[in-house]
Amino acid sequence: MLSCSCFHRLGAGAGVKQDRTLNYAAGFLDSARNDSYEMGNLFMRRAAVFYWLIGIVIAAIAIAAAFHFDDTVRNFIAQHQSRAMRNFMRDVSLFGDWPEHFALGLILAGVAWWCGNKKWTRIFLSMLMALAIAGVIGRGIQIATGRARPSVRTEEVENRFSAKYNAFPSGHVAASTAFFGVLVFARRRIGLACLPIPFLIGFSRMYLGAHYLSDVVCAAVLGIACAAVVSRVLLLEEHRTSNIEHRTSIWRRG
Repeated sequence: MLSCSCFHRLGAGAGVKQDRTLNYAAGFLDSARNDSYEMGNLFMRRAAVFYWLIGIVIAAIAIAAAFHFDDTVRNFIAQHQSRAMRNFMRDVSLFGDWPEHFALGLILAGVAWWCGNKKWTRIFLSMLMALAIAGVIGRGIQIATGRARPSVRTEEVENRFSAKYNAFPSGHVAASTAFFGVLVFARRRIGLACLPIPFLIGFSRMYLGAHYLSDVVCAAVLGIACAAVVSRVLLLEEHRTSNIEHRTSIWRRG
């Protein structure tokens, strides 16, 4: 009886030591995984800062070049006008304004919500939000700068608060770029396929004499910036949360 109790105690002690060893090993692995995850986050943050700096440099070069070639592009377009092309560009500008984009976004968001697709509903709502932000900021810049359109003389501008005379930046291009820019960040292939739309709208505004090249380029930069901020706040945070939850569930299963 004594020997049996001794063996039982020795077995129990060995089991406790084994459990402690396993707990220590599991804790060590969790700590190593957390450290690797934090290192990955640090690397991603540094990469994001690097990409933002590159984007700022490219945007600055594009804006400077656009201001330099304003008159050259305007004169070239004025010398290559046709009635059929002008009518087509009028239709593009008419259907490329922000109300049409907003209506399209509402319809798409409603369809996605009706189908129960939360991801696409969030994407379409983010597109609408980027459009609204770009529109408000662009309108404020128009009022602050008061730059006349190429087809309007500066001395003819009676009311600088009227969008009819303000050129810088292009409201059409800012809204369209912000709208489809979010789609590029969310679903790259689909977004890239839609990018010709803001390009065509920008060309139509220059062809009709409503904007300079710099108005269009600066509006595109504004739209991209608004799309990037909205995508990072509303879309990437959700993606990170889902990734963290997925990794946590995998660790717990392991």
